[in-house]
Amino acid sequence: MKEIALGKRTKISQAQQYMILAVFGASIFLGAAIAVVINSITKISFNADVIIKQDQSIVGFSDAIKNIGICEQPSGSVYTEAELERCDPNDTDAASVPGTLRANILEVMAQNPALNSTPNKNIQACVKPDSGGKNYTYKELEAIYKSATDEESKMAATNLIKSCSALRIIPDALPAIANTESLLATVNQIFLETGTEPMTLSPKEVDDGATEEESAGNMASFGTNLYPIGASFALENNINTIAKLLVNSERSIRNFNFKTISMEWKDEGNIEFSGVANAYYMGKSAFGITNNSIKPGGK
Repeated sequence: MKEIALGKRTKISQAQQYMILAVFGASIFLGAAIAVVINSITKISFNADVIIKQDQSIVGFSDAIKNIGICEQPSGSVYTEAELERCDPNDTDAASVPGTLRANILEVMAQNPALNSTPNKNIQACVKPDSGGKNYTYKELEAIYKSATDEESKMAATNLIKSCSALRIIPDALPAIANTESLLATVNQIFLETGTEPMTLSPKEVDDGATEEESAGNMASFGTNLYPIGASFALENNINTIAKLLVNSERSIRNFNFKTISMEWKDEGNIEFSGVANAYYMGKSAFGITNNSIKPGGK
């Protein structure tokens, strides 16, 4: 009986060992399976995040291209690689991208009859022959460019567009750099149109202590990246000439803000008129590509 009992105990002990080994093996297998599943889910989630960000970038770039009007409209919602390879901004006509920034500038603003009605006094090539002193319109300039048969003629037509198009008014009125020589030339032109000459005319350093909006004055509504450039002047003349000078300054394409003005009566009824006037330029807007790092686990 004792031998039978010992044998049963031995078999029970062996069975318990086998059971423990089986449970341990099953635990290892289950743990490995769970680890594989978690790793797979993490990879799938990470790849999904990358694909989503890529799709967002593609949509963003496509929207920018469509809104600006660099290329003709895509066949779908975004541009394909083949469409981008075929795209040539120089061959994309403004009429083929209606409603874009390019079309609004070239089709609407550049063809504004009021802007094209005044001949360019400095460049005689901008005035059409036998037109009674009228400027070329943008469509006429574009037609000259399209009819050019060689690179030299195209370059000449391009320079004509840059010089004579009504769009020149934009950089003239609000340049992109602090070109003091251009500012002084504008002020001197105002004096010449008034029929007088300044006794002194020089650039004036602007105090940077004020904020941009405070410095820009009544131009602040156009944006916060406006910067003032100043010019000081002095002349001696009669009151009618000085009044005409102020009127011509107001009519100028540049926006002038007179910061200081002084008048002193001189002999023969003349007035010595001096002051400091600020004009403005708009700084460049910085555009860049944002890098977005994606890590597994949403970190």
